[in-house]
Amino acid sequence: MTTLLTALALMLVLEGILPFLSPDTLRRVMQQMAGMNNRSLRLSGLFSMLAGLLLLYLVR
Repeated sequence: MTTLLTALALMLVLEGILPFLSPDTLRRVMQQMAGMNNRSLRLSGLFSMLAGLLLLYLVR
């Protein structure tokens, strides 16, 4: 359980970096994402998950 909470905390820290350092860039990226079709968003989400799983596999 401690490992899961540690991973969640690290994810929140990483997710907060862009809005903290460059909120204008975050707004621009969100506007671009809003214009993307569902298939493109799903594919980018899939590739992100696969990259995360691969990294997790390599680390563990």
